[in-house]
Amino acid sequence: MQFEKTNRTKLNRHPDRGSFDKETIYKIIDEVFYCHVSFLQDNKPFVIPTIHARMDDNIILHGAKASRMLKHISAGNEVCIAITIMDGLVLARSVFHHSMNYRSVVLFGSGEEVTDANIKFNTFHAITNHIMPGRWDDARRPNKKEMDATAVVSIKIDEASAKIRTGPPVDNAEDYDLPVWAGVLPIIPMFSEPVHDPDQNEDILLPDYIKKLLK
Repeated sequence: MQFEKTNRTKLNRHPDRGSFDKETIYKIIDEVFYCHVSFLQDNKPFVIPTIHARMDDNIILHGAKASRMLKHISAGNEVCIAITIMDGLVLARSVFHHSMNYRSVVLFGSGEEVTDANIKFNTFHAITNHIMPGRWDDARRPNKKEMDATAVVSIKIDEASAKIRTGPPVDNAEDYDLPVWAGVLPIIPMFSEPVHDPDQNEDILLPDYIKKLLK
């Protein structure tokens, strides 16, 4: 399954790095903890970083009901969402050809507020387990007061494309003989040793779903 290539999602630079494959795009969306949402309000541009989750073909966002971004989406307005994973610094022999290895997605869609109580509850589950798989079954779940204080929106992904760069630097032919180190410095995200809440009972052990992330 693929997204249709549109004027907004086609890649003008390095189209060979592009992909409209849903599986490729969704894998990138699901790997990242947050996204950047851009929108226009009163003819002024805004970009907001926020936690997200994907439910089928929809991006789920949540936050305070006073959020201008969520009000904008709830009104049915369109947004553009960008997601990027940095995989390495690409150091070439020439400054001009320095780059980065990355996996990125740009998508467009219009949203609506999630008002059905059962669906809204499920979105909390999706967002919680997107950030930390297994957390939903461990922590206290939201009560009615907390759910009522939170706005949730669902954005249907109408258009999307991925762009991916891998591999070593690409220099001009005449530069390969320069005595300059060239290559890739991989960027590997990892979790460090957990820091316990000082107010926590010391008898509470670190859960297994966190332990396995530290291996």
